Amino acid sequence: MSQQPGGERIHVIQGQFRVLRESGDSCLTTVLGSCVSVCLIDPLFHVGGMNHFLLPTGKTGGASSASYGVNAMELLINGVMQAGGHRRRLRAHIFGGARMMSGLGNIGAKNAEFARDFLTREGIRIESCSTGGTSARRVTLWPATSRVEEELIGDTIVERPTIAEGGSVELF
Repeated sequence: MSQQPGGERIHVIQGQFRVLRESGDSCLTTVLGSCVSVCLIDPLFHVGGMNHFLLPTGKTGGASSASYGVNAMELLINGVMQAGGHRRRLRAHIFGGARMMSGLGNIGAKNAEFARDFLTREGIRIESCSTGGTSARRVTLWPATSRVEEELIGDTIVERPTIAEGGSVELF
């Protein structure tokens, strides 16, 4: 991942969202597997944000509410608009939604579908969408320039954990 000199790198972890309005070199970055991140940008006012959610829907309120797409999307949109973004100029980039564990369903595909459907219903233009596959991703957003980068991190599908005698999960 390249970074412009002098900029702060702000990591967005699972269940978080962050918004920046700057003319500098600061960036938002995250690493995704089956989770999804939406980067939302108003290119005219150099404001942008990123979320990182685990599941499409779940409980509202509380410290973990941004772990659910339905909350994470509302928080991100509202945050970008409060920082000066205008709804009709917002542009979205969707990343993640990989299938990271065999035999456990494909929550990544459900996360990605949720993000696309939500943005479409809200009338927010999707500029790019890089979802699916079996590779983790590192995503970086520079709101000042509206630049977004994605780096695939190998083929990382994990086999379903084996159950040891006695019913416990064997981790190795």
